[in-house]
Amino acid sequence: MTNSDYSRIPMVDTGNLSPAQQKVYDKIVGGKRGRLAGPLHVALHVPELAERWSAFGEYVRFEGELPQWVRELAIISVARFWNSQVEWAIHSRIAASEGLEPEIIEAIRRGDVPEFGDELQALVYEFMRQLLEFGQVADGAYRALHERIGTAALVELTGVAGYYSLVAMTLNVHRVPAPDDADAALFDHPNGTTTRHPTRLPPCRIRRRNS
Repeated sequence: MTNSDYSRIPMVDTGNLSPAQQKVYDKIVGGKRGRLAGPLHVALHVPELAERWSAFGEYVRFEGELPQWVRELAIISVARFWNSQVEWAIHSRIAASEGLEPEIIEAIRRGDVPEFGDELQALVYEFMRQLLEFGQVADGAYRALHERIGTAALVELTGVAGYYSLVAMTLNVHRVPAPDDADAALFDHPNGTTTRHPTRLPPCRIRRRNS
């Protein structure tokens, strides 16, 4: 990317970093990411923030107890809710590589009702739907998911929701562009119009197996 790729904020020049920025940059590219990703280009303007941001992000993305598909289902739900083109472009691909069905990913992209064949996937989606829309999760949805994945994983999932909401807001407000090879555009709104409001996620359905 070049500076002109950013509509509102210049990309940090990695060849001309301050000592504080260089220290954080080296830690980021030497870590599990291996590169300076979009939102960290923004955060590196404040290296103290970028250092803590990167550490938090590495944990919720690469470590912990959550299966990777759970993380990615949560992340694309966040991306859809906040209409984050960049977050969607990156993580919809990862979600597919982690085994989420293309039909589910496409339904979430379009704001349609996703139909899950796996009950645990449906429970994760419903937890995320309620958390994003209401900032709370009803007792029934909380209990059902807690019984399946346990306390530590549920706490981590909430952390994923919070972290990737931070990422989405940062990408959106500074208008960081999507990669040139991004997949199908994420509608700003399911009907194709532009909106500055979040996109509400509809309740899902569970696909019943034939007896």
